[in-house]
Amino acid sequence: MSFFEKKYIDGKKVSSFGAFSHEKTVDFLVTIPRRCGAVSVNMHLFGEGLENHKYMKFKLDWQEIDGENDIYSCKIDMSDIGIGLYYYKYEIQADKAFCLGEGERVNELSIIENNDGLIQLTVFKDENSALSWMHGGIMYHIFVDRFNKSGKCKPKKSAVMNDDWYNGIPQFADVPGGYVENNMFFGGDLYGIIEKLDYIESLGVTCLYLSPIFDAYSNHKYDTGDYMTVDSMFGGEKALDALIKETKKRGIHIIFDGVFNHTGSDSIYFNKEGKYRSVGAYQSEKSPYYEWYNFRKYPDDYECWWGVKILPRVDSNNPSYKSYILGDGGVIEKWMKKGIDGFRLDVADELSDDFLKTLNNKLKSINPEGIVYGEVWEDASNKIAYDKRKKYFLGGELDSVMNYPFREAIIDYIKHGNYKRFYETCKMLSSHYPKHNADLLMNLLGTHDTERILTVLGVDSVDGYTNEELSTKRMTREEYKRAKMLLKLAYAIVATVPGVPCIYYGDEIGMQGYRDPFNRLPFPWGKEDTEILDFYRKIGQIRKNEAVFKGGLFKLITCNSELIAFARYNDSEFVVTIVNRSESKYNFEANMMLKSCETSRKISVIKPLSAYILKGKGDIDNLELDFYKNDN
Repeated sequence: MSFFEKKYIDGKKVSSFGAFSHEKTVDFLVTIPRRCGAVSVNMHLFGEGLENHKYMKFKLDWQEIDGENDIYSCKIDMSDIGIGLYYYKYEIQADKAFCLGEGERVNELSIIENNDGLIQLTVFKDENSALSWMHGGIMYHIFVDRFNKSGKCKPKKSAVMNDDWYNGIPQFADVPGGYVENNMFFGGDLYGIIEKLDYIESLGVTCLYLSPIFDAYSNHKYDTGDYMTVDSMFGGEKALDALIKETKKRGIHIIFDGVFNHTGSDSIYFNKEGKYRSVGAYQSEKSPYYEWYNFRKYPDDYECWWGVKILPRVDSNNPSYKSYILGDGGVIEKWMKKGIDGFRLDVADELSDDFLKTLNNKLKSINPEGIVYGEVWEDASNKIAYDKRKKYFLGGELDSVMNYPFREAIIDYIKHGNYKRFYETCKMLSSHYPKHNADLLMNLLGTHDTERILTVLGVDSVDGYTNEELSTKRMTREEYKRAKMLLKLAYAIVATVPGVPCIYYGDEIGMQGYRDPFNRLPFPWGKEDTEILDFYRKIGQIRKNEAVFKGGLFKLITCNSELIAFARYNDSEFVVTIVNRSESKYNFEANMMLKSCETSRKISVIKPLSAYILKGKGDIDNLELDFYKNDN
């Protein structure tokens, strides 16, 4: 048996976690084969978040013999370490050289590390149990202009209207990344969302995540024109009031897309086009907004987001800007008091730690159950942005993030059978993220920034295709048929792991689309793929019915290139998700009674390209599952 580690809090095993409250005392237990002849064991801990990168050493005491192993342990009070991000490794001193297995030879004095190097340890300040309203729910991400049009809102003079809802093609650049005016609208609005709330509710949705709705020139609204105004083409503040009223009747929450790293150049604040009555920063150095921006050579050479001239970047640490967004009577206060329940922060990496913390504090001072999500594409627990280690999960900044790493792992597994990446991503999320952050993860398969998930699963590559070709390209019948099966597998996974599944509008009815803007087509009402829709609705009902999805623990049971099985569980019951991505049939045996969450039937055969969600009662540690390939 090889060296391994377990962690306990109050006698309860938490071996899957590597993130702890500063108020907890953690037992670290290390199992070492007796043949090693271990004499002493020490933990070396390095604190990146401490003054002078503090180093600490802890001695593990011998506890007992367990079979052929020695058990060493130590108790560590996290308050003695302090809040921060840490890494540690073990030192074993032995009376002879020994092997741990897999041909790994260890000398008399050795440092034992995990396969990736140092083991990460996060010590965070606190957790917000008030956000449990999100547990067990489902989010629905709406790109407002393309979801549903009520016909109640008049277009702006600058808008180019595309009246072909079902077959219209959005504006696109000649080459990827080229300039697009983005002033073509299809007419979706907030009243249109109200008309479809019964449909949204049927998916099990408990939270709407809206693309930006503030006044702006473009259809996507990431070029904010006025943070204090709802765009008239979406129905203005009156439509928002009506939407909030109707969603509350159904127990559905709303979160806004907050774009606070940059504004539009065509805005009250910058006013490059001179369309607003205000004196913008572009117009005068005496503008009240001038200090928000960084002008290298006034007025035309200014810092902007990724070099996009219509998106001048703001300094999130500027006192005037912070007061406008976060102060009394500011942007956050206005919309939280209006009745929304939080924000998803665009490009959170580019906002300062102080801005994030102040925003979160302000939001929760108005509504303790308000939530703050960050757009982070990597491991958010140790993210470095602009040469600074971010403190998202150490307390008071982000409640959780968009789970892009898991999206990539699911796609790689479902399409290519890359089980190692799936395993490592599960391990990373469960060991690096504090549990309260992991339980709120925005688990997604598609967003307005990615290709449609059905297209990703059905097509290998579109390299070499022009935007003109992609604007009308669709999958073949065979590609679509297979993509549908794979999508069910992917959604079964993303909807049953820790976190909250987030449906990008239209994924649940088979919408296709390549890179932006072809992933933002209007929702084809009346032309839904009902097979996919029915599957999403069944999953929604299961999440609603099963208590383990409301914060239950996670255990990966089986993980190989053809089949994965994992469980969500509490002290008395568990739900097992089994996904077979292969063309083979599998028989399986369990030592405990397992029945389908959908039909309450006992399942013993896992069909090719299928997913099953099964329920059992008892202690998950007593569950044994055996799978046997059956090609007959």
